[in-house]
Amino acid sequence: MSDDGGTPLPLAGVRILDMTNVLAGPFASYQLGLLGAEIIKIEAPGTGDLARQLGADADRNARQMGASFVAQNAGKRSITLNLKSDAGRDVFTKLVRGADALIENFRPGVLARLGFSDSVLHSIHPALIYCAVSGFGATGPLKDRPAYDQIIQGLSGMMYATGTAESGPLRAGYPIADTLGGMAAGLAVSAALFERQRSGRGATIDVSMLETAMTSMGWVVSNYLVANQDPIPLGNENFTASPSGTFHTGDGLLNISANRQIQFETLCRVIGADSLIADVRFSDRESRLLHREELHGLIEAALSAQSSAEWEETLSRVGVPAGRVLTVPDALAHEQVTSRNLVHDVPDCSSDDEHDATVSVLGNGIQMNGRTSSPSSGPPALGQHTDEILREIGFDSAQIQQLRAEGAI
Repeated sequence: MSDDGGTPLPLAGVRILDMTNVLAGPFASYQLGLLGAEIIKIEAPGTGDLARQLGADADRNARQMGASFVAQNAGKRSITLNLKSDAGRDVFTKLVRGADALIENFRPGVLARLGFSDSVLHSIHPALIYCAVSGFGATGPLKDRPAYDQIIQGLSGMMYATGTAESGPLRAGYPIADTLGGMAAGLAVSAALFERQRSGRGATIDVSMLETAMTSMGWVVSNYLVANQDPIPLGNENFTASPSGTFHTGDGLLNISANRQIQFETLCRVIGADSLIADVRFSDRESRLLHREELHGLIEAALSAQSSAEWEETLSRVGVPAGRVLTVPDALAHEQVTSRNLVHDVPDCSSDDEHDATVSVLGNGIQMNGRTSSPSSGPPALGQHTDEILREIGFDSAQIQQLRAEGAI
């Protein structure tokens, strides 16, 4: 795969078997696909990835092309394979021989019970990069527990650090633990592929969503480890600085991060609240943290004179970080986002209009050599590429027909 200028993408020529479901695993392989890897999605006949049935559009869910599936699977090819059949396992063995990496997010031990432990996989293909993503990892007392994003958000401490004293713990408004687990898996697979170029060795990668969620919390965890300070839920306030949070304006909400002294003083002058600079309650960083609620109210009073859009422009111009709180539609339509081509229209094979129908998906926010990387095709229908892929690994039409008759595909 190449970018839109014809330059090969960094993972061009890499073939990855994607045995994943719903989000964490599919997100990992999607990111690798956007960087040029060929992704072959292996799905169970009849049902496929559960995400095919998930999303806000019931009609799409019924067609096994739910919005949740579309979000993470453009550019992939789909083959249906029954690993509980001997013939299906034979096909899978051939696929493994020709792959560079395999990503799965079953519970630990499921693939081994199907006959393909990491040792078996590496006996088939010693240089294979095998990556397993699970809620808790392949070891430890919780390794066999099922885990969804919300469970991980709670167990990691994320929810405890989110919300306010009044609201109690709150989950993030989207499945951040799944996404972080997928990002970690994609990074690990890339690193293992790089290492294999030097050593020729394959690898076994064990990704724990719980641990990747905790590592993402950064300063929150560090404050406890280093300073023995438990996080205090402060809602939209930044616990490291003040004024730094979300403020009401004359029209709409505005995030301001005046974390440095010069930014605080500039903010006060621009909003017409110069007296706050010399006020002993707010004169330095520590004082402002102690009196953050009073400072917040005084700043909001001054901000009521203009709209959030006007203040964003004014404050940004003088070096005070500020930005409106946008809806998802407004964020997608923002000129900064549209100028960098984050959203891509790809063919929608689930539509009745086979010629012109498209569906919109996100890219990865990464530009390589000044160019965006986009999916090479739309999200696949369940088993759409089964025959095509089988022919590539040596099966003829009669053999494919036999596999189908046996229920292997």
